[in-house]
Amino acid sequence: MVQVKVTGYAQQLNPIKAQLSDIIHSCLQEAFGIPENKRFQRFFPLASDDFYYPTDRSDKYTIIEIVMFEGRSVPTKKKLTRLLLERIPQTLGISVEDIEIAMFDLPKHNWGIRGVPGDELVLNYSVDT
Repeated sequence: MVQVKVTGYAQQLNPIKAQLSDIIHSCLQEAFGIPENKRFQRFFPLASDDFYYPTDRSDKYTIIEIVMFEGRSVPTKKKLTRLLLERIPQTLGISVEDIEIAMFDLPKHNWGIRGVPGDELVLNYSVDT
């Protein structure tokens, strides 16, 4: 299980949401083996008075937060980070200085999905990579 939250300045994020969603999902598929039909993403486009960021970032500053079942190895998570930091700038022209990625591993029992605790859920893909 992987859920993604993307936060950015509305004027920059809104026009690219669909493309960014596709990039993020393709990277998750390649790095984590996430199935095509398992896209769980939320976008939070913020007004300028709701989004404060460091002065050394541009208005394209984008935060990507990834919450997942624990179990993926450090090399696997680094692979995802590298793919995102390669593909987003190539495709959307957002500088790597304007992209921040945070990953949160949660024990499966801390999730409730489809009526059961996450550690009782049967998945059609592995999270132990």
